[in-house]
Amino acid sequence: MYYVCSGIQWIIENNLYFNTNIIIQNMSNQISIIGKNIKRLRKRLGISQDKLSKLADISHNTIIKIESGAIQSPTMDTAHKIAKALGVSLDDLMKK
Repeated sequence: MYYVCSGIQWIIENNLYFNTNIIIQNMSNQISIIGKNIKRLRKRLGISQDKLSKLADISHNTIIKIESGAIQSPTMDTAHKIAKALGVSLDDLMKK
């Protein structure tokens, strides 16, 4: 259920109220962190974007887009494949 109050959209789910502006902002921040961490971890291992894409079995273009921020929300499956290819956990990809 959604409500708009004073120009802010709220989601009511299980009697909890969520400000969608904060959720969207936090999601964008997380994606930015994930992209930066993927790039940092990849460079630490000394592998190219192309090599990572092959290790993770995803397209080279997807790696480029995630690292550059063009993909704002990679799927859990994609994130899991990248984490596995980098030898880290999903938590490691989301750490600041």
